[in-house]
Amino acid sequence: MVAKSRKYSTRRTALISHCCALLVVIMWGASFVSTKVLTNNNLGSVEIYIYRFIFAYTLVAIACHKKLFANNWRDELLFAVCGLCGGSIYFISENSAVNYTRVSEVSMITTLAPLLTTLLIGALYKAERPGKWVWISSVIAFIGVGMIVFKDGFDTSEASAVDSKSATLGELLAFGAAWSWAVYSVVLRKLNVTYSAQFITRKTFFYGLVTALPFWVISKEPMSPPEVLLRPEVIGNFLFLGVGCSMVAYILWSQVMSVLGPISTNNYLYVQPIATMIIAAIIFTNDPLTPIGCLGAFLIVGGLWLGDYMKNRQLR
Repeated sequence: MVAKSRKYSTRRTALISHCCALLVVIMWGASFVSTKVLTNNNLGSVEIYIYRFIFAYTLVAIACHKKLFANNWRDELLFAVCGLCGGSIYFISENSAVNYTRVSEVSMITTLAPLLTTLLIGALYKAERPGKWVWISSVIAFIGVGMIVFKDGFDTSEASAVDSKSATLGELLAFGAAWSWAVYSVVLRKLNVTYSAQFITRKTFFYGLVTALPFWVISKEPMSPPEVLLRPEVIGNFLFLGVGCSMVAYILWSQVMSVLGPISTNNYLYVQPIATMIIAAIIFTNDPLTPIGCLGAFLIVGGLWLGDYMKNRQLR
């Protein structure tokens, strides 16, 4: 009877974790659109990140403030890496990318993070090296990325060449964000064993803000005037990004990863571009769904899902 009760409890915990992961990636998918709305209001990419995470950090610090430091300096350094890779580099790259290319493209390319996480874990841990199906799925996914990049076809005009260079920069920034998230996921895997989700989230936000300051100095972005920050759509999107996509999402993501593991949890990021494409197509008239783009999305999601499915099948 006790064994049955434990089994039921484990299944229930896993089901709740899967539902939480799905909720988080839908919010993160919508966050690309929300960020684009803020950039359309002339807010800078670094400025958006700093305001968003100051708000989120304040809320988390109120709820979790008793313990200030990690158990040792090595863990404190790992938290700094989390803040850098899962905070400042990831979001500043992502926020900057939406200035150069469509939000749906940025969301699609950052969806490579689960695959990159699998490859990185395989490189660091011999027992978890990826098999042939992971490599096959990588090729399929990268073909899908190529189709997303060129979903509007090839235009060799001079004006198009300028736009193409800008789009390429945006795509490279998005790809850098995907790698950054993969590093964050690997480090988070280690910290989840010792620390609570709230503590991890607070430390990640703190170091994310600290490491963002040099980016703000280098970028020389001016602060937006109060009349811009007090616009209803700006306040609404900051609330969504700060409370939903930052504080709630990061705490849930850390808890889910402690239950499902980094690879299975990151696999839910496959849902993110679908949410982004649908929401972006509804809100932005210049970001419509195209047949090639949809096919590219199918190849990315399908390729990554295939690799994960075959890996799990071999483990049975």
